[in-house]
Amino acid sequence: MSKGRHYEAYQSICKLRYNKVQAARDIYYMHTLLETENSSKQCRKNKFVEIVTVPRNRRAMIASELLMFLQQVSRLLHPDAREQRMVVEAKARQFCGVNIIAYYSSQIFLDGGFSQISALSASLGFGLINFVFAIPAIYTIDTFGRRNLLLTTYPFLSLFLFLTGFSFWIDAEKHSHARLGCIALGIYLFGIAYSPGEGPVPFTYSAEAYPLYVRAYGMSLATATNWFFNALLSITWPSMQTAFKPQGAFSWYATWNIIGFFLILILVPETKAKTLEELDYVFSVPTAEHAAFGLRQLRYFVKRYVLRQKEIRLERNPDRGFDEDDEKGM
Repeated sequence: MSKGRHYEAYQSICKLRYNKVQAARDIYYMHTLLETENSSKQCRKNKFVEIVTVPRNRRAMIASELLMFLQQVSRLLHPDAREQRMVVEAKARQFCGVNIIAYYSSQIFLDGGFSQISALSASLGFGLINFVFAIPAIYTIDTFGRRNLLLTTYPFLSLFLFLTGFSFWIDAEKHSHARLGCIALGIYLFGIAYSPGEGPVPFTYSAEAYPLYVRAYGMSLATATNWFFNALLSITWPSMQTAFKPQGAFSWYATWNIIGFFLILILVPETKAKTLEELDYVFSVPTAEHAAFGLRQLRYFVKRYVLRQKEIRLERNPDRGFDEDDEKGM
């Protein structure tokens, strides 16, 4: 379509639709969206510049880069051999702590008092948990929503990292079994919370947030960000663990998850079930307006579900220009 080969596109769409009228409708819709995107281009020479200078693209970049950053703080614990335990992963994905667990899990279990074989077995269990609990996201990412998954799981990521870190204070000589059990429990619960939320969402979100004409550039930037912070965490974790001890190191990433929750609340709009045209509307909402709605949403949640004030109503989400239920969870 972008190269003007409309008839070939029409023939391809006819194979995917029940009749030609539906195919013609979709071709016209695609053409209209491409025309809208072309009219929004402000700098045809440098698309990287457009990512920053065009407000709609800049908001998508901020949300995408934030999720990639936080994901690396999450990925603290993946299963790995003892010889490879000094490797860790990158940015929102990087800073929730899962990559430290992902790459250092064997050493973490060894430090907790496990034997070498038991540590490797426990690491295998963490990998299995990551796989199994990522499966529900195939359904929930398009029903419950990307933003809702993140806001629901981030408090638990923080809680379980605190649990894992604080478990190292249990006396290894007097209560060795309790110490081992609490460390393993904290790591496994962290994997359960991570897999359906911060695990699959950042790459899904980054791939759809940008308009088509800069999507390849935006996704490249997101991937580069992910691996940059992957390398940064790999280098800093050993010295951090030495300086802070396991309790302080895990608490550092647990705190980042708390910070990440509020950053997602105010900076990351929902993108589930949106067409390209609707995504343009979503990311055209001023950041300050969306941030204000996020804070109102948090107050609503506390009053409605914690204080049980049933009469409370949530104002309409400025990101939604179409008929949807605005009072669904967070």
